[in-house]
Order: sequence, then C-alpha cells, then structure tokens
Amino acid sequence: MYQTTAALRSAFLEFFRKNGHQVVDSSSLVPGNDPTLLFTNAGMNQFKDVFLGMDKRSYSRATTSQRCVRAGGKHNDLDNVGYTARHHTFFEMLGNFSFGDYFKEDAIRFAWNFLTEELKLPKERLCVTVYQSDDEAFDIWNKQIGVPAEDIIRIGDNKGAPYASDNFWQMGDTGPCGPCTEIFYDHGDHIPGGRPGTPEEDGDRFIEIWNIVFMQYNRQADGVMEPLPKPSVDTGMGIERIAAIMQGVHSNYEIDVFRTLIAKTAEIIGVTDLENKSLRVIADHIRSCAFLIADGVMPSNEGRGYVLRRIIRRAVRHGNKLGATDTFFYKLVPTLIDVMGDAAKGLKATQSIVEKALKAEEEQFARTLERGLGILDVALSELKGDTLDGETVFKLYDTYGFPMDLTADVCRERNIKVDEEGFDAAMAEQRSRAQAAGQFGADYNAGLKIDADSEFCGYSELSGNGKVIGIYVDGQAVDTLQVGQQAVIVLDKTPFYGESGGQVGDKGQLTAEGLLFEVSDTQKYAQATGHIGQLSKGKLTLGQELLAQVDKKLRHRTQLNHSVTHLLHAALRQVLGEHVTQKGSLVEPERLRFDFSHFEAVKPEELKAVEEMVNTQIRRNHELQTAEMDIEQAKAKGAMALFGEKYDAQVRVVTMGDFSIELCGGTHVGRTGDIGLFKITSEGGIAAGIRRIEAVTGAAAMAFVAEQQQELNDAANLLKADSHSVVAKLKAQLERSRQLEKEIAQLKDKLAAAASADMVADAQEIAGVKVLVKQVEGIDPGSLRGLQDELKQKLQSGIVVLGLAHGDKVNLIAGVTKDLTAKVKAGELVAMVAAQVGGKGGGRPDMAQAGGSEVANLPQALASVTPWLTERLA
Repeated sequence: MYQTTAALRSAFLEFFRKNGHQVVDSSSLVPGNDPTLLFTNAGMNQFKDVFLGMDKRSYSRATTSQRCVRAGGKHNDLDNVGYTARHHTFFEMLGNFSFGDYFKEDAIRFAWNFLTEELKLPKERLCVTVYQSDDEAFDIWNKQIGVPAEDIIRIGDNKGAPYASDNFWQMGDTGPCGPCTEIFYDHGDHIPGGRPGTPEEDGDRFIEIWNIVFMQYNRQADGVMEPLPKPSVDTGMGIERIAAIMQGVHSNYEIDVFRTLIAKTAEIIGVTDLENKSLRVIADHIRSCAFLIADGVMPSNEGRGYVLRRIIRRAVRHGNKLGATDTFFYKLVPTLIDVMGDAAKGLKATQSIVEKALKAEEEQFARTLERGLGILDVALSELKGDTLDGETVFKLYDTYGFPMDLTADVCRERNIKVDEEGFDAAMAEQRSRAQAAGQFGADYNAGLKIDADSEFCGYSELSGNGKVIGIYVDGQAVDTLQVGQQAVIVLDKTPFYGESGGQVGDKGQLTAEGLLFEVSDTQKYAQATGHIGQLSKGKLTLGQELLAQVDKKLRHRTQLNHSVTHLLHAALRQVLGEHVTQKGSLVEPERLRFDFSHFEAVKPEELKAVEEMVNTQIRRNHELQTAEMDIEQAKAKGAMALFGEKYDAQVRVVTMGDFSIELCGGTHVGRTGDIGLFKITSEGGIAAGIRRIEAVTGAAAMAFVAEQQQELNDAANLLKADSHSVVAKLKAQLERSRQLEKEIAQLKDKLAAAASADMVADAQEIAGVKVLVKQVEGIDPGSLRGLQDELKQKLQSGIVVLGLAHGDKVNLIAGVTKDLTAKVKAGELVAMVAAQVGGKGGGRPDMAQAGGSEVANLPQALASVTPWLTERLA
C-alpha cells in the first residue's frame, strides 16, 4: 500500500481533502513577491501573506505538496548532496495549514492518524518532541493521543538564546512564531544514532519525518511576544523521507524516484555500478535543474541563475567522472516527467525549453572546461615552487566554473600540490558572503494590515457610492482626515481596481459635498481595496458616504492594453510554440509590457506574424465573455493560469472568441475591436530564457505609426528620394561608402609602405641588432600592423616598436623577427611600454599590440625602449 512516491503524494492530499482542506497546487520555485527568499524552500512560503494577515483566502484550511529547492544562501548543502542519505537540492514538502481555524489538538491528531491509521506505521517506532514549556502539546500527545511520556521529549533553548530552539519556529527576527512539535521515526538499532535531545542525536537512526508549527505569537522588534488573535498551524513532511520508510529502505536515494533516475543515468552514460555516488548527484540535480527552468530560472552569472548554473555544472562534472563523452543531462528530462507523475504537469508543458536550456548549458560548460585548462596551464607554467595557491584554485572554480577536483587531477599529473586549505578558506568566505546576503532582516510587522472586505463593482460601473470603513495615515488607523493629509482610504464598495495581475491601480476622485479626495493609486490589502491619495478639500471621517469616480479615460486606455496582452499571449504560443508562458506583465494607460519564456531572440518574421495575428483578432471584433467558475472547471475548459498569480477556488475566466481563454481578475474591453490597433515597439531579452515585448494600442499605436512615417519621410528627404525608394537609395549609398572606405584603406597602406622606406633609415643598432622605435602620425590605427610587417621585412632581422596617438588614446605595436624571439619577446616589450601610458597588452613572441590612455607620456615611453633592449641584448 502506497509503495510509490506518487501514491503517497495522492494519499496525503486526499486525506486532508476529506478533512476539509483545500488542495492547493505547488507554487513556483521562484517566490512570488518575496524578495527575502532566493528559492521557495518550505510549504508555507506561498501562504506567508496569509499568516501575516496581509492576504485572505476563500478557505481556512489548505494542503499542498510543495516543490522546494535549498541550494543557495543559508540553506546551501550542495557539496553534501549525493554523499549523505537525506541531503537534496530539490525535495517535495507535504503540508497542511490552518489559517485561524483548528490549532494544536486537531493538528496533532491529523498527523498521528495519517501516519498510524492511513499509512499504518507501527506506533512503537515513533517518538515526538515538544518545546520545553509547551505543556499543552505534551498533554495532547500523552493524554489524548496516548503516546507514553517517555516517548515525548522536551527540547529547550538549545541554540544559545531565548526561543532559539530546534522546537521553536520563527519566520524572521520579527513576525509570526511559536513552538513546534516533531515526529521521529526509528529506523532500527542496526543504524547508529540516538533519540533527539541525546548526545547521539546526529546519527541516522531516528529521523524527523513531520514538523508541526503552532503560530501563536507575534514577535515584536523589541523581542516582546504578543499572542496572535488567530493562532495558525503550519506543518511539513518531506515526501522523500516518508517514501523511504514506506518502501523499507533507509536512504532517500533508494526510493522509487531515485532508483528510476539512477538507472536511466547509468544507461545513458554506460556504467554498471549503480552504487556510484556520482549517479546519486546527477539523479538529485536533474530534479532541481529541470523544475527551476520550468519555473522561469535560466543559467546565468548572478542570483538564482548562478545557483542553477552551479548545480548543472556539478551534475555534468559527475557525468564526466563516470565517463560521459557527450551531452547527457538533458536526456533525463522525459524519465523525470514520468516518475514524478502529477507533480510534473508544469514540467511537461515546458519540456522542450527545459531540455534545450540544459543541453546548451552543458555544451557551454564543455567550452568553459577547455578555457579553464588553458588558464590553468598558464598558471602552472608561471608557478614558483611546487604548490598551486588556494586563491588561484578558487578563482578557477568561482569565476570560470572549473571544478577543484579537476584542478587537483591536472596538478597531480605534473607533481604539483594544491593548497586545499587556502581553497577551503576562500570557499568559506564566499559562503559567509552568501549567507549575509540572504539575511534581509525584513520586519514582518512593518506592512499595512487591513482586516476588512471591499466589494469591487468596477467591472460594470466606473462610479458608485461607498462607505468609509478605514482611514490609514502612515500605516496607523485614524478616525478623521484633514486637508493636505495623505492617506489610504478603504471603502466597503468601490469601482476602483486595485493593482493586481500586472494591471496598475486606478486613479480618480472620492467626493462628497464640500469634500475632495484625489486618488493617485489603488492597491489591494488582502480583501480590502485601498485608495491612496490626498485630501484636497473638506474633512473626511470614518463611516462617511462618498462617491467614488474612476478616471474613465485612464481606465479605458488601461483596458485596451490589458485585453491585448491576452491576445498577444495566445499569438506568441501559436507562432513560437506551446513552451511560451507569461513571466510577468505591466499594463498601464500609456503602454503594455509582456515578459515570456523563450530561449532565443524572436525573429523579425515571427514578430511580424505575431503582430498580424493579434490585429486580425482585433478586426474580428470578438465579444469578451467572462464567467465565474470552479478553478478545476476552468482548467478543464482550457483556461491558462498566469505565472506567479494566486487563484481562489472560484475564478474569473475571460474568453475572446475561439482564440484566447485565461484566468484573469482584471478589467477589459467589451469587444476586441475596441482595441483599434496593436503595434509592437520593441522586443528583447531581459534574462536568460526570458524575452520582453513592449507595445502600444489604440490612439497611442496610431501616434507611434505616424511618428515612424514622419521619420521615414525625413529620411527620404535627406536621401533625395520618395518613401517607397528609401531602402534602395540607402543600399546604394552604403555600397558607395564601403567602396570609398576600401579605397581609402588601400591608399593608407600605400602611404604606409612608402613611409616605411624612409623610416628604415632611422633604425639604430643595439648590440648588433637593428632596432626601430618610432612615433608615427597621420595613419589609421588599423594600419599599424601592416606597417609593422612591412618594416620587419625591410629590416630582415630586427625589432620594431611603433606608437600612435589617436585622439585621447594610445596605440602600440611591437614586432620581433623570428630569429630574435629567443632573446626578446614582443609581448614583454609592448607590455613594458604600455604600462607607462596607462595601459596593458600582449600577444605572440613575434608580434604584440597594446593600448593606453595617457597620450602625453607616449614620447617618454618610447624613449625607454632603447635602455630596456640594451640590457637584454647585451
């Protein structure tokens, strides 16, 4: 029973669904609207605003199977992954949550019943921990559940400060917190280790499988613990750990998911030893890498993309250690999709882009390894002594992605030691920086929390009466507002749209007799709509009736741009492929911005096809239809959910003919024809794998077209042509310009050759070697190399150094005939000169170039060549 991970996942969600919980999909691995997190690392992340009182849901109980990644910041165990039984970069956290509904008794009973009745785990194999002073939890376990007192372990403040305990949880230095109780499973006395709270607790015998957090306090900045008005529950159980227990194995890497991925990796690479730790590393890393890319993260040199790049390259390096000679990592994606079952629905939808991104990064890493070997060769050739310093090893690793173990292999072949202690110190310093960067110090009590509901009537009307149910000045609730004061006004009913889903908040006015409140923005605060602005006339009081009037012109323009984003999304998917998904948007009166997943630049012909397709749908003048329905009904109907958005059980579906159907709470036009015209103004990349289109509609689109037409007419006038022949005329002008440039270059080369005959006469002899040092004028920097070659040929044997002051820059070149390179290296010579003009350079022993910025120092720098050569040629 429940022998597969997929079956366990389903059983858990179904158990809590039967117990009144809303089954909520896993949120993205990229935390929505949470700058304090690198990646989603716990099941409660997507509910953080609910726990903080800044958001409300239509349900008070929820259950999830949340995808999590811990591979950066303070949760960084990357080097341990694959070598221990339970370290992972990616894991699934099963959880159940209560938002002011049930508390300790029900939370404990749910957990115990699922483990002992549903999964039928033997009770004698289980023990629990509680916070030292949490007598309530202790009594529930002992007197109601029946756990013997000796199997309930109290854990106090074991981390050096009050409330710093393995059994006391807090969101941050401030905010919701509370004691927790944990359930441990005894894997048996054949495995070393002791119970929690004992000196042997770090062993692998007793494994924590479930953590139940009781959020009952709000920690203030001064450390005071205030009781929460609505205590809540947050639980978590790692699916890999419980799967190991149910499948009768000790290591997570022995469960079905990993066995399948390990076997497939071995098959692809061609290895037979399935116990090799490198197979574990690859099997773990394909999960985090594939799901991160599916959620919009792409390999890069910073932030989340840098962490992803490190994980991919670690996997590829382990593949190389196993003997992989070709790209292999991306080939695991289909197997991953199969073995993850329902949890891989989003991954399946983006399979092609995930595979393409993984393959491209693996190919790039192969080139990086080649470059790294070249850099390492130079470092070793210049090494003094028999040990390569740790800083160099770390730089190769951190900057070039060159693994430390590969550096050690190369050094070993040359009988050179590696300063591992220095490397470890540099690595520790980097980890310290990463951890410091991850400690954002957010004050979770700082946000404006409004416990009120506002009814939105703005779909059908742009003005209406509403009663003032909240006035907030500088985050504090007040009863009255005076002229000149800025505030957030909350009405019980409003036509104003609060910023959401990329659509900006409405502007307008709140009025009454003798009163005017000018609304400059509208925001959502949980279920309340806040009108942000300033009172410019009268006195505003709590309970007052106001007339709310939205700026019609701005709302109309915003609606045009919002509706067209739906058409644009659908068109991009038809033209570029089903892998395209929205990754963010901005919809405002003046323009729209649409971000989407796509691995390469959109070709001009593709962009043209998208624009034409959208305008075709505008001309078809579809009537926009909206309907409220259950979210599962909406998905079954084919409605697309947008990236990073949170949806309630009941959702609003917006349909435009047979072309577009999306979940959307925003405001829209009545018919697509209202949009008038759609015009793309720009397209470009904003991150690896993420593109951005900016566009305009309606009158703004007409103005954009008129401006382009005017520019075309101006260009035509300059070229003395009409607008229809501009391109042909411009091509002819460019061709003429290229021909003239070619002729000029040829003339310069002839002049340089003629000048070289005169310049050779200025050569001097140093220790029997002909040396020509010259500051040249009147030639193009690009001609220096040809002039240097000409002079070397005329000298037959000798050294040439030329300097050119070109504007505010210095160009240098040094040439040494091949018979003299054993005595003088052109690279060393030009570097010496360049250093005196504020530059640097290098090249081959027979020819090297450099640049500089200190033009005034050029004569003195060239004068230093003679003594420098005299010393070396003597």
